[in-house]
Amino acid sequence: MKFLSFEYKGKQSFGVKVKREDAAWDLVRVFEATNTANYPKTLLEALQQNNTLDFQELVRKTIEQIEREKDAEDYKVAYTDMTFLPPVVPTNNVIAIGRNYSDHAKEMNNEVDELYVFTKAPSSLIGDGARIPSHADVTQALDYEGELGIVIGKYGHKIPKALALDYVYGYTIINDITARDLQKAHAQAFLSKSLLGACPMGPYIVTKDELPMPENANIVTKVNGEIRQDGNTQDMVKKIDDLIAEISQYIALHPGDVIATGTPSGVGAGMNPPAYLKRGDEIKVTIDGIGTLQNTIEE
Repeated sequence: MKFLSFEYKGKQSFGVKVKREDAAWDLVRVFEATNTANYPKTLLEALQQNNTLDFQELVRKTIEQIEREKDAEDYKVAYTDMTFLPPVVPTNNVIAIGRNYSDHAKEMNNEVDELYVFTKAPSSLIGDGARIPSHADVTQALDYEGELGIVIGKYGHKIPKALALDYVYGYTIINDITARDLQKAHAQAFLSKSLLGACPMGPYIVTKDELPMPENANIVTKVNGEIRQDGNTQDMVKKIDDLIAEISQYIALHPGDVIATGTPSGVGAGMNPPAYLKRGDEIKVTIDGIGTLQNTIEE
């Protein structure tokens, strides 16, 4: 299933993609119409339930029920009529991994040795199609980083590597927008990567059963139609199970937590001369099996 969150007619809701249509079932209205008891109001609430597989089965059954009704089309929302939101907004910071692709580390003159972790504030999250502020008052070096995002489905602490994938709910796309000049000046990553709008995410969370090979997925980032990044998740230094196992040795992971797994080479800072984002630039990040995340730097 492909889950998404959106705003429609002034109300926030969440849903699941309609097969073979550019539309979503509005699950809040579907649950109301089918008199579903104690249904989640957000995707985060759904992930926080005890059994996410039970939730997916509930979604399947209620959609089948609503499809039998004459007014079933009324519970669909066309993509053109909605505003995409981040699929999930975790209660904690987004956990992000740096230097997890050797070629990217080299282009940034960094070494790949130990796990390099930073976080991005939840306030930096925006959805597909949203505009990214230029932040010209604080940076002249706004950059992009297309990444695979892991969405955690259940609580875990000190998770064994052999069990790590059991804690994954699904996958999404993240664009780790970074102010390179601030990153260098501050000698740390939090502020330079947590500007408002600096964490586009979406358009979907794809459940892991629909992306069985997340470590062999192409990642392509385009700026104004020009391919800048053309990589594959098989080139990650630390794999998904490595990341979950190692991170959870120190912090507890909760349902809805998001881990950004690092970016391939081809970022603006690595070009000669550097090619930073400008007002009006369109950035598209595409990952096989998930879709395309598109955002524009505001004029």
